[in-house]
Amino acid sequence: MSRHIVVIDDCPVTLEMVKDYLAEAGFRVSTCDCAVYSNHLIYARRPPDLILLDVMLPLMSGTKKAKALKSRERSRDIPILLMSSKEEVELRTLTAMAGADGYLPKPFSAANLVRTIRSLLAA
Repeated sequence: MSRHIVVIDDCPVTLEMVKDYLAEAGFRVSTCDCAVYSNHLIYARRPPDLILLDVMLPLMSGTKKAKALKSRERSRDIPILLMSSKEEVELRTLTAMAGADGYLPKPFSAANLVRTIRSLLAA
C-alpha cells in the first residue's frame, strides 16, 4: 500500500504542483487549503504517514497547527514537515519551536521534495 501524505497550503498552485510531484513518486496525496479545516484528513480512520504543512496560512499558522498536532496523542507520532519561503535560519527555528520533524525551504524541486519526504519516512 502506498504511503499517504496530507498537504496543507493556501496556494492552489503549490497544492497542485506538490500533489503531482508526490503522485508521480508513488504517494497517495490529500490536500487542504486551510489548517483549521484539515482535521478530517488527519484524524481519518487511518492517519496519514506524513503531513506537509505550510507555515503561513490563514486562520491558523502552520506552526500553531503543528504544535496542536504534536500535543495530541492521536497525532503526535505523525511526522510533520514544515515548508516556507522564509529564510532557512528562521524556518529551522520555527520548526524546532513547533515540534515539527523537519522543514523544506520554498521554492523546492520535485527531487528535493520527494527525497526529503522519503528520508523522514525512513527515520
